[in-house]
Amino acid sequence: MLCISCLHTADTNVQIFEAARRQLRLDDVVLRHRVRADLLAAAETAGGPTQPILERAAAELRALAVGADAVLLTCSTLGPAAAVAQARTPVPVLRVDLALAEEAVRNGGIVIALCAAGTTIAPTRALFEQAALATGAEVEVRLVPGAWERFKAGDQQFYLSMIAEAAEIAAGEGLASIALAQASMAGAAALCREARPLTSPAVGLAAAVAAAQALAENSPKRS
Repeated sequence: MLCISCLHTADTNVQIFEAARRQLRLDDVVLRHRVRADLLAAAETAGGPTQPILERAAAELRALAVGADAVLLTCSTLGPAAAVAQARTPVPVLRVDLALAEEAVRNGGIVIALCAAGTTIAPTRALFEQAALATGAEVEVRLVPGAWERFKAGDQQFYLSMIAEAAEIAAGEGLASIALAQASMAGAAALCREARPLTSPAVGLAAAVAAAQALAENSPKRS
């Protein structure tokens, strides 16, 4: 039985990742959830994820590593905190959107990463552009105007419909790949008619499980 600790900044992500666990049939995996909405709120107030905020998030990730086989950060705005935490954490610490970025750029071409929160744009662009270096993909990050305000107002269905509409517009441009950069956007994929956007929860969770399994296999066996 593996334990994956998840750090969220929205309550809704708890169910999203439990659904991803069921989708992947990870019956031997337990998810341990921690929600720190205050960290995202602080980043929004500051206009982005400042270093002190990332350090606070990293401290939370390190705390979640205790008793866990891996830690998964599900907030794209705070994504860089995973690397900060990893330097002092014995188990894998992953940001959920890394696996998404790698999948999105795999075949090169033009990749559109859709974001809902303005604070997510810079971390997403840096992550996707870094991943694109390996394949020569061309990355464009787009904000879906007004979507995050609907999310914060609790209007989940309208929020997802706005994301789906943006994905349909991108698909109509004949682009190689469309990625929904934030985990909270995942439900929009089911609302799309023509677009087939990539989402992060399942691929990110699968990456965390794989990292935990690899660590277990490479650890010295006790006699």
